[in-house]
Order: sequence, then C-alpha cells, then structure tokens
Amino acid sequence: MTLVHKMKILFFTENLRAGGKERRIIELFKYLKRHGDYQIELVITKNIIHYQEIYDLDIPIHLIERKWTKKDPLLFFKFYRIAKRFKPNIIHVWGHMVAVYAVPAKIMLKIPLINNEIVDATQNKKLLGKGIVFRYSDRVIANTFAGLKAYDAPMDKSRVIYNGFTFDRTKDLEDADVVRFRFNIKTTFVVGMVASFLEYKDYDTYIKAAMQMLTKNEDITFLCIGDGDDSAYKKMVPENLKENILFLGRQSKVESIMNICDIGVLTTNVKFHGEGISNALLEFMAVNKPVITTNFGGSVELVEDKISGFLIDAFSVEQLVDKMNYLINNESERKIMGERGFQIVKEKFSMDSMFNSFQQEYINATERNFEKP
Repeated sequence: MTLVHKMKILFFTENLRAGGKERRIIELFKYLKRHGDYQIELVITKNIIHYQEIYDLDIPIHLIERKWTKKDPLLFFKFYRIAKRFKPNIIHVWGHMVAVYAVPAKIMLKIPLINNEIVDATQNKKLLGKGIVFRYSDRVIANTFAGLKAYDAPMDKSRVIYNGFTFDRTKDLEDADVVRFRFNIKTTFVVGMVASFLEYKDYDTYIKAAMQMLTKNEDITFLCIGDGDDSAYKKMVPENLKENILFLGRQSKVESIMNICDIGVLTTNVKFHGEGISNALLEFMAVNKPVITTNFGGSVELVEDKISGFLIDAFSVEQLVDKMNYLINNESERKIMGERGFQIVKEKFSMDSMFNSFQQEYINATERNFEKP
C-alpha cells in the first residue's frame, strides 16, 4: 500500500460533540498523525468540541459558523475559500449539510470528495439535494449495509467501513468497587443503557421494563447514562424506585461504568431512527458484556442474536423484561455471550481494519482509482 507524499486531507463536519461519529473522527485523526505523511485540517460549523484531545494533535480547526439559518448560503463561499488556500488532495465530509456545502469547492477546485454522511440507518430520508451530493461524491461511505439501503445510496460508488474500536480505552478501567461507591450502587446486579436523551433513543421502553423487573427483584440497579434532557424520564420513576433507577448524565469514563454492568441495553425509537454501528454496543461488548438491542438497522450487523446477546422487537417491554430476566438468572450464559461479543469486536470491528480501509480510500482518491465494491 503506497502513500501519496504529504497527502493533505480537509475534513468537514458540524462539530465534535460527544457521539459515535465524532469519536470515529478523533480516532481517525490519531491514526493519521501516527501513520504516514498526512497533513490534516478540520472545518466545523458549530463551536462544540467535547474531545479535548484534538488540541494535542496540532490540527488547525476552522470555524465557519452559521449566521442566518440552518442552510446559511455563506458557508458555500467560506468553505471554498479554505479549500482553495489549503489545496487538499481530498475533501472528507461527515454529515449531509456539510456535504452540500462542500460540493461547489469539489467541482470548482476539482478535488475528490469522500462522503461519510451515512452513519445511521434511518428510513425515509428526505434530504435537501441528496441526489446532487451523491452524484458529485467520488465515494459514499456508510458504517452499515443497512445505512446504504436506507439512504438509497448509489451502489456503484458506495462501500461500508465498519466502526473501529480501540481496546486502549479498556486498559485502565477503574476498580469496580470504586465505581459502585461513587454512584452508591448496593445491588448485586447492574444493567446499563448508554444513549443521549433524544427522540431517537427509546428510554421509555427501557425504564418501563426496569420498573416491571423491580416489582419482582429489587436486587438490580438500572443506569441511564447520557446527555440531554432526562426530566421526563425521571418523572416516570416512582419514589420507591429512585435508588434503583439512576440517571448519571454524560460520563467521561463510561467504559469503567459499563464494566460494572452485567447487561448492556440499547433500545431505539425506530419511528425516528435506525442505528448505524452503535459505539455504546461496541463498548459493552468490548468489556465482555452481553447486550440486548432493538432488531433494526445496523445493530443486526453487530449483534449475533442468542450468541452475543439478544435482538428484540421495537418498543417491546415484554421481550426486554424476558431477556433481561434470562441473563440475570443465568450467569454462565452472561459469561459465554459476553466472551463471544468481545471476539466479534476484536475480529470484525478492529481499529486497524477501519484505519486500513480509510487509508486505501484516500490512496484510491488521489490516484483516481476508485474500484466498485
């Protein structure tokens, strides 16, 4: 695999808030800085940066903030001006609107455009200028096959690159007793869901299932971990269950919290969202935890039903309760499923595999040698 000398890549995304897509970008930056001769610059449209390690990577960051509306036309010119000065070999976009804003620069400056906007598998996407963006993208990349189908991406120029997980994040986990003490967890069993409190995630089903289980088994603590407005969900929990259903907000050391869990859960509101490859599920599996998730979108490509966890119907409190009860009452099955999940992450979702795939796409772009999938 030969590298173009001093390959210059201009990345374009909305922000670097805490999220799966943003984590992928940061990890990709780290790899590119360590391997090969890359020069990177980043353009963002919102001054939101939760990953402070980017400042240690010495990557120039350009903020072209929207001043008027969500579709500020000045951003076309602002991005074009940055691209003209930087003269990148590749423009790599991570989002639909930033892809739209990048098209004029791609055309006028004749720069290959890699479009990484597909990071979920949400159905019925009605996106402004989707056909034009796909037309002018040299390569369309998704992190699931379900995502390519949901977005109706052109298959002759599309491919899947799965999320990569770096096991460095699980090397220095906090002691389980320390984590339990911090959150005053006294029960034998712990179940966790890590997701933002947005309409895309189905905390409603998770909390209803938790309350139902606690009527028969009080020796379980259910964790709700993520940023956003959780007030409506807190109101669902009666006073006598507040010590068993905890809302922890956004946590920086989430892997250590996942490590004290016996089960990882991710339920999705399929009316609004289809998961891509969920980083939360990857993280639970990477610390040997069985998972239960909605049978929809990219989760089907990550979780092997009845082998590394369970796939359940959307909004099914009954099925979630049944599968959680089964795992709580079967320690050996929890262990076997957790070990299989770890192997899936290691074999299919390694960071090296993700990095090598992106690197090959960059080489193909600079050589104008895109192969059909």
